Amino acid sequence: MLMKYSIIIPAYNEAARLGATLERVLEYIRIQHWDVEVIVVNDGSRDNTAELVRDFASTNPVLRLLENPGNHGKGYSVRNGMLHAHGEILLFSDADLSSPIEEAPKLFAAIESGADVAIGSRWLQPELQKQRQSALRQVYGRIFNLALRVLLGLKFKDTQCGFKAFTRSSALAIFPLQKIERWGFDPELLYLARRKKLRVTEVPVEWSHQEGTRISPLRDGLRMFSEALKVRWNALTGKYS
Repeated sequence: MLMKYSIIIPAYNEAARLGATLERVLEYIRIQHWDVEVIVVNDGSRDNTAELVRDFASTNPVLRLLENPGNHGKGYSVRNGMLHAHGEILLFSDADLSSPIEEAPKLFAAIESGADVAIGSRWLQPELQKQRQSALRQVYGRIFNLALRVLLGLKFKDTQCGFKAFTRSSALAIFPLQKIERWGFDPELLYLARRKKLRVTEVPVEWSHQEGTRISPLRDGLRMFSEALKVRWNALTGKYS
């Protein structure tokens, strides 16, 4: 049965902070009286992430656990969650709530106003950033953004914010075509949306850098650049047809 919203949270070894995240998300949706499901996608965690989610789900029927077949990456986890969700509007959020769940109505409002995809942005209104990344991370981010403009024609201020919402029809059009399974999947989603001529709206959201991120600016930045090249190659060789 379809419901109004699905909230997908990819998780890999997130036991240390996922409990606080679920408490905040579940309390907020209770206050909002949303018709909603919350899906935590466990990406082969080696800690007790799965057990933690099951404990919460035992007393919160809106919550369910989805298990990946081993560790495949954030992109795989988001796709898996999206393709198993039952919402009319589907949102994915990072497990650390870098953008707080209280910002979700901004994306939902953009969808209600006609967008097919609504993406949270840290840079449309930089003053909404409560704690910024280091200067080095910001420089790498700007370089990557420029590369995406050149390689993929993506004109957005921020492609990498882990806070994006999709109509059900747009999700079913985009995610089955997704090939990138790790950190570089966001530009691929936006590129596919452009190919499908979907309306994408960039929405300024509150955001705070969270310590403990597993992304290495140099190593993963180079990997994401290579994945952007792969998206271009996939398009040229007809793999998105």
